[in-house]
Amino acid sequence: MGLIAENLAARRGEDLLFVDISFSLDEGGALILTGANGSGKSTLLRVVAGLLRPDSGSVSYTPQGGGEARPAGEAAHYLGHRNAMKPELTVEENLSFWKDFLGDAGGGAGLCVGEAAETVGLGGIAHLPFGYLSAGQQRRFAFAKLLVAWRPVWILDEPTAALDAAADRMFASLVSGHLARGGIVLAATHQPLGLEGAKELRMKGFAGTPQDRAA
Repeated sequence: MGLIAENLAARRGEDLLFVDISFSLDEGGALILTGANGSGKSTLLRVVAGLLRPDSGSVSYTPQGGGEARPAGEAAHYLGHRNAMKPELTVEENLSFWKDFLGDAGGGAGLCVGEAAETVGLGGIAHLPFGYLSAGQQRRFAFAKLLVAWRPVWILDEPTAALDAAADRMFASLVSGHLARGGIVLAATHQPLGLEGAKELRMKGFAGTPQDRAA
């Protein structure tokens, strides 16, 4: 059970970014991608999320209790550098759209929009247009999107960039809670996320030899 990546390779244009990337994460497991800019962290996340086709290899997710393996992207939330919210819609309208669009694979485990807004500390301003908010507030509400519809796998690309210390702590609490429920986290970051026991995979960019594997 869990998330399994086997022998992944991917290109940017004609250039190989990485080859022979393999890892596995059981329920409650986390893997942190580190490395310099351009080393392939974001590309690897997009491959796992099903947004990019790998040059070779495969990624699958097998749910708790068994069952057939399926593409990891079908079981994942992807949070990239952009927040995936319409600036002219209110926060409540944005989150309601995502809740309806994504559905709830957890049998009602997702939070209602108001609860999700309160959880990220901004329940009093969910009526405002998303575009009116500060960058930090917008990022907090992007975190709320992870909460309104249950997905066992969270794929996170620099999730805490430009956040203040309080928001960092709040996000670390969200991630810890997700892992405690048996969720899986795959994150690329230059900043510590404070996750005890997380595996680390350092991306080095393709230089003719296989990448380091996760421990």
